[in-house]
Order: sequence, then C-alpha cells, then structure tokens
Amino acid sequence: MGKWYERTEKPILTEDKKEIPDGVWVKCPRCSEIIYYKELARHQHVCFKCNHHFRIHSGQYLSILCDGEKYTEYDGFMRSENPLEFSDPVPYREQLVAAHQKTGLYEAIRTVETRLNGIPIHLAVMDFRFIGGSMGSVVGEKIARLADRSLEKGYPLVIVSASGGARMQEGALSLMQMAKTASRLARIHEKGIPFISILTHPTTGGVTASFAMLGDIIFAEPGALIGFAGPRVIRQTIGEELPEGFQTAEFLLKKGFVDAVVDRRHLKKTIDEVLKFYYA
Repeated sequence: MGKWYERTEKPILTEDKKEIPDGVWVKCPRCSEIIYYKELARHQHVCFKCNHHFRIHSGQYLSILCDGEKYTEYDGFMRSENPLEFSDPVPYREQLVAAHQKTGLYEAIRTVETRLNGIPIHLAVMDFRFIGGSMGSVVGEKIARLADRSLEKGYPLVIVSASGGARMQEGALSLMQMAKTASRLARIHEKGIPFISILTHPTTGGVTASFAMLGDIIFAEPGALIGFAGPRVIRQTIGEELPEGFQTAEFLLKKGFVDAVVDRRHLKKTIDEVLKFYYA
C-alpha cells in the first residue's frame, strides 16, 4: 500500500496572529457598541450610536474649548501640603504623589487664559483622575485667583466641574473653599462679568454646594450625575426609593436646577452664543 497520505508539497503558511493593542477598541458601557478609539476621539468621546458621554480629562476639555488648543496656564505647579498631618492607610502625601504620577498634574484643577471663538475668557477645568476631582485648599485658591484675574481684566469666567466633593484629607480647610469661591463669584456677579458653569459626570458634594451651582448660566452634559449626596446615601436617609433618573442632568433640567443639557460636541458653539448675547 502506497503512502498516499503523505504530503508531497510544502504546506500553506499563514501569517502569525496579530495582537490588537489595548485601547484600540472601546466598548460603550451603555449600548455595548464596539467603537474604534480614534473614531470615538473624533466625536469628542461621545458614542455616536447612543450618545453616551465618556468621561474625559482636563486636557481633552482644553482641546475642545480653546481656539487652536492654545492657552496660558496659571499656577500649574501649585500643590497641596498636608497641614493636618492626615493619617490614613495610604498617607495623604503619598496619595498626592500617586495622583501626580498618574495624571502629570499637581492638583485636581487647571486654570488658564484662552480664547473661545475669538472671545478672551478665563477657563478652569477640574480633573476627576486626581483624587476624584476633590476640592482642597489649592483647588479653591486656584479658582479664587482666576476669578480675581477675571475681575481685573473683565474676561468671562467658565468653569468645567467634575468632582466627588470636598477633600476629606484637609478637613475644615476644604470646606472653607466653598465660602472662598462663592465670595469671589459674588464679586464677579456685582461687576456684571458672566460666569458660565458646566457640570460633567459626576459633580457632587461641596463643589455642587458652592461654585458649580452659582453660574449665571448652568449647562450640564447628558447623563451627568449631579447632586450633593449620592443616591445611595439619600435612599438610606429617607428610607424610600428614588425616582427613575434621579440626580441626572435631564432630571435636574426638568426641576429647573440647570439651564440646558448640552451635547459635548456642541458645547463650544453654545458657550460662544451665550457670550455673544452678553456682549451684543
């Protein structure tokens, strides 16, 4: 019996399997659509199937809002100390170092002077990656200083908020920032300088209870969680189930707490229209 089963020709060779690098494709947490990351970035990190707004960081907001992505940053190297010698399983100083290594930032907010469609503005953007965007003494001081610059130059003030609230590691010093920022915004209001507040996911705690809700105009991104205490705490406190969509941007719009829910892709144009109305 012949060896008819033996291969007499060279086998067909296939290419080695190509590994897909992490981060090339992103799954939408709402509709489960698989999205090419670069395509998502072109849509300003908004799912083009269900309109879910992915959380983005301060640098990405600066790219969206600043003409030509150009700006002058203030107080970029200002950083928190540990005035209360806060003790924790992870020491506060180590948390600050870890947050800096993760983000490249020294604090949870960036303050800049820039132009938005040719209009000079002062812009502050919080960054949730830095200890949950919590507001400590430096965050409050940077907002206060930017507000002072707006008072000096007469430039509109725009603040993009994303925060879990006041920073517990600084205790009462964090809570004092609520009064500090609110008092500066009162001066801006007295001078007739517009202040636009933009609420992103999430905006909670002491930030909501101070500067974030004091805007002449308050915008919110779709689906953003906005409130003082979180839904779980409120549910446990009142002992009742909460309405569907409670504390979302859309719910707050119906109750009159925000002026408009604005798609991120239209945010710059919307701010531009408001500022042109002010200066018409």
